[in-house]
Amino acid sequence: MNESSRKNKAAWEFNAYDFWVQHTGRPGDVARKIMADPIRSLRFHASYFKAFQGMRVANICGSCGKKAVPLAALGANVTVFDISESNKKYAMELAESARVSIHYEVCDVMEIDLKKFAASFDVVFMEGGILHYFHDLEKFMGMIRALLKPDGYMICSDFHPLTKIYDVLDFQMPAQSYFSTDVFEGEMPHAKFYDEETRKQFPKCSLRKYTLSEIINAVIGAGFSLRRFDEHPAWTNADLPGEFTILADCRI
Repeated sequence: MNESSRKNKAAWEFNAYDFWVQHTGRPGDVARKIMADPIRSLRFHASYFKAFQGMRVANICGSCGKKAVPLAALGANVTVFDISESNKKYAMELAESARVSIHYEVCDVMEIDLKKFAASFDVVFMEGGILHYFHDLEKFMGMIRALLKPDGYMICSDFHPLTKIYDVLDFQMPAQSYFSTDVFEGEMPHAKFYDEETRKQFPKCSLRKYTLSEIINAVIGAGFSLRRFDEHPAWTNADLPGEFTILADCRI
């Protein structure tokens, strides 16, 4: 694990379980909401899946399991890859409360064991803003491609690159040049929910934000065929883009 990954692991294991309990809810309560309507829990991402039942899904940086559990409830065989033991603890309690089964691999995504997982998944799914944790996007997309079966596909939903120059999602991060390639230290996304004294204690993450062209070209460069690209309104301002989704498959 490199230094950047060690920083990100320390940040994502600092108070994470308690944060999910306080701001998302106790696993039992959240599980009841998910099981009442699993499709709704997947938000707009549900429409990008071709099927759920029996599909092997790799949920990259799946965090606290809020997407893995509804996928499992819909019949998918889900493996979460995430760097945080604290996230795993919450996710496994959530799955147990929902009475579904998920697999959870705590690891650096760039060090996934390809002897075990290469060409294993029908779908690789990622959402919620993860690309900025990886400093070599081409290598990252290459890893994602390696996990997929020959007829598999990727759903990559992330924060819109507009957030490089304008804090449209209210993450309280400083603006930078749209074309900046700098790696920088930034706060955990949930640090802002704490008082200033607690906030100072949070370990910093190592981040690299990308332009839209860098993201799309990394997808194409990894051997994917781009099938769809959508932009979604920001939850803070419906007149501005806040997220995007790429649907791409392994067919050339």
